[in-house]
Amino acid sequence: MIGSGSATRWVPSSRWRQVRRLVVLALVLAVTGLVIPRATVRNAPMSLVKASTASGVGHSKNVIWILCLGSDARPGQRVTGTRADAIQLVGLNLKTHAATDIGVPRDSWVHIAGHGMSKINASMFYGGPQLMADSVAHLVGIRPDYVFTAGFDAFRHMVHTIGGVTVYSPYAWSDPVRPQGYHVGKNKLTAFQALIFARMRHALPHGDFDRSADQRRLLVGILKKVRGRLNEPGFFERSLYSVVKNLNTDLKPSELYQLATALSSIEPRKFKGCVIQGSTGYVGPQSVVFANVGQAHRYARDARNDATLNHGC
Repeated sequence: MIGSGSATRWVPSSRWRQVRRLVVLALVLAVTGLVIPRATVRNAPMSLVKASTASGVGHSKNVIWILCLGSDARPGQRVTGTRADAIQLVGLNLKTHAATDIGVPRDSWVHIAGHGMSKINASMFYGGPQLMADSVAHLVGIRPDYVFTAGFDAFRHMVHTIGGVTVYSPYAWSDPVRPQGYHVGKNKLTAFQALIFARMRHALPHGDFDRSADQRRLLVGILKKVRGRLNEPGFFERSLYSVVKNLNTDLKPSELYQLATALSSIEPRKFKGCVIQGSTGYVGPQSVVFANVGQAHRYARDARNDATLNHGC
């Protein structure tokens, strides 16, 4: 309340603005619950499902683990029926608003239940999100609660919706779609340039490992952009709706609401991550990564219950 003589003027507090935004968000999700089709209805460009069959070690109730996948699907293919192009296991701490990302090189040579040894990204092709969750849980030692999958077009749409993204690159490299190249430091990217940034590995000194690290940098950049625009009237609700209307999911609106609020509450400075390292080689004609399983399990022990890599990489 601001007073001037006998007149007073009420000024909304930040707490009230937050409550109002959450109410509007709840209404958006309630409506969305009526329009989102079941996962069997259509071939949507994004998918979000519970990892109900995944095996692995449990974790604290204050932490949510989401397996984020970039699908290699081409036009006409299901995003959950092809190989995974990006694999990031992200933990969210609901109390501290911290987050951890464990990057998994897509060419990691692992045992896939029912299919023997293969690259881990083939799990999606063999058995969809559930088998992918099982394979990552076996390698890392953390059971994801959810699996989110997005195709190339869906990723570009998400980045375009928020107005592009700024990412930090530790390396300089060139690409035909960006005449000025990608320089060391901050790079402001369009949606298409962000997709190239997420997929490039041949121009990077450590190939698949550096690409996985760049994918985490993109996640941080997207989070910063979203957090920076949260106070714009209607921005968060429009962004969320643009995602969920193109989403196949088995989650209820209340669960979508929980995930959306958890993601938007993460503080970028508390979002840290590591990439599972290893050696490269060949199995027959295939170029593969022999992941450091001991290191992966160390990351899991460190971050499982608080989504924080207390001992770093």
